[in-house]
Amino acid sequence: MLRKATIKDVEKMWKLINSYADKRVMLPRSLSELYENLRDFYVVIENEQLVGCGALHITWEDYGEILSLAVEPSRVRRGIGSSVLVACEDEARTLGLNKLITLTYVPEFFEKRGFVRVKKSTLPHKIWSMCIKCPKFPECDEIPLVKKIS
Repeated sequence: MLRKATIKDVEKMWKLINSYADKRVMLPRSLSELYENLRDFYVVIENEQLVGCGALHITWEDYGEILSLAVEPSRVRRGIGSSVLVACEDEARTLGLNKLITLTYVPEFFEKRGFVRVKKSTLPHKIWSMCIKCPKFPECDEIPLVKKIS
C-alpha cells in the first residue's frame, strides 16, 4: 500500500535510507531532516512493514527534486520504487511543476523512467542550497538527471 508518510514511519525510513548510505549508494539523512521534510515523503507498506520510501521536494518555481528513493533490498525489482516515483510525479503535476530532477548513484533506474542525464551546471542555483549540508560537498559525485513532466 502506497501512502503519504506519517510520524510513525520516520525511524523506519531513516533506517532504510541510511542502510543504503552505509553502502555509499545513497546520501545519508538525519532524523531531524526526515521529521522536517516528512510531508515530502511517500512510503510503501507491505504486511505492516515499511518496504520503500521516497520524496518530492519543491526546489524552485517549476522544479521538484526526487530524494531518498529507497526500497528494502529483498523487495527490489517488484515495482515499489516505480510506484513511489509515479506518486511523486503525479503530485508534481498537481502542484504545477514542470521538471523533476534527481541526483543519484543509480541513474539507470531513473533513465528507464524518462529521466535524462544533464550537466550539473545546467541546474538552477537554488538546487544547490541543500548541498551545503551534504558530507560530500563540494566534491559531489552524484549524477544529475532531469525529466520534463508538463
